[in-house]
Amino acid sequence: MTDHRPSRRTVLKAAGGLTAALGLSGGTILATSAAASAADDGFGLHIVDRNEDNARMKYYRFATDAIEWDPAVNVLLPDDYNSGRRYPVLYLLHGGGTDQDFMTFDKMRIRELTAGKPIIVVMPDGGHAGWYSNPVNSNTGPRNWETFHLNQLIPWIDANFRTFAEFDGRAVAGFSMGGFGALKYAAKYYGHFASVSSHSGPASIRRDAGLVAHWANVSSAALDLGGGSIYGVPLWDEARVTADNPMENLERYRGKRVFLVAGTSPDPINFFDMANERQVLAGHQEFRAALRAAGIQHEGLEQPGGHVFRGDMFTHDLEGILGRLRKA
Repeated sequence: MTDHRPSRRTVLKAAGGLTAALGLSGGTILATSAAASAADDGFGLHIVDRNEDNARMKYYRFATDAIEWDPAVNVLLPDDYNSGRRYPVLYLLHGGGTDQDFMTFDKMRIRELTAGKPIIVVMPDGGHAGWYSNPVNSNTGPRNWETFHLNQLIPWIDANFRTFAEFDGRAVAGFSMGGFGALKYAAKYYGHFASVSSHSGPASIRRDAGLVAHWANVSSAALDLGGGSIYGVPLWDEARVTADNPMENLERYRGKRVFLVAGTSPDPINFFDMANERQVLAGHQEFRAALRAAGIQHEGLEQPGGHVFRGDMFTHDLEGILGRLRKA
C-alpha cells in the first residue's frame, strides 16, 4: 500500500501555497431576520432563522443532524418569480475562508450579475474548509456537507420553490474550493446536474503527490474538524479520494455542459496567489487534456490574473448555463 503521509515540507508547502481552498470573501448577508420556525420539513431540516423580506433574496438557517452548527442558505430568485412559472436552478458554491460561511452576494456581485436572468440561484454554506465532503473523521461534531447539500437541501429547494426538479433543471458551479465541489458533485451524483462550472477550482487532486488532497486534510483539520480530516491521516481512504477526484471520473462528465476557467498570471509578489493559481491552472490543463482525449465536450478558458472570482467569466458562464438548462 502506498504511504500517503505528508512530509513536513509537503505540509508547509501546502499551508503556504495551496490556498485554493481559501477563496476569501468576507462579510455576511441579511443581518436582520424574521421569526424562525422549528417545524420539521420532512427532509431532516428545521428552519431556525429566516428572512424573506427582500423580493429576490431569501435567507434561511437550518438545524440538521448532518452539521453540528446551523448552516445558512441564500436563495436568489429571478426578478419575475411572481409570474408563476417554474425555473431552472444554479447551485453556486463558495470558496473557503476563516471569516465567512457561505457565498457573499455583495462582494461577488451575484445579485447584480443575475439581474433579469430566468434562474434561481441557491448559495449554501459549505464550511470554512468543508471541501463539500463528509469527512473521514471530525472532532467537532458532524460536518457532513455532502449529505446536507445532496440529500437534504436539494429536495427542500424543489419542495419549496417552483423549480424543475430534474437533471435538465439543475446546474452546479463554484469558485476555488467551491469549483472543486461543483466538479465533484456533478460526477459523483451523475443524474443531478446537467451543467458544471469550475471557476479556479482544483480539478486534479492527486497531482503533485496529492497536494490538493493533503491540503484538504490540513485546512479542514485546522479550520473545521478540530484535527479531523477529509480523507484520512496518516493514510488516505483511497476509495474516497478516487470518488472525489474529477480526473478519475471522466466518463461521468459526458453529456453534460462543462465549463472551466483559471488564471494564467498570478501576482508574482503574492506567494499565496501565485501558488494557488499555478496549481489550479496545471490541474485544469491536465483535466482538459484528459477530456479532449476522451472526446468529452467542454469549454476551457485561461484568463490573465490570479486566484480571483471573475465577474465577466461568471456572466459568460451563466449564459451557457441558461442555454443548457430547461427554459423557464
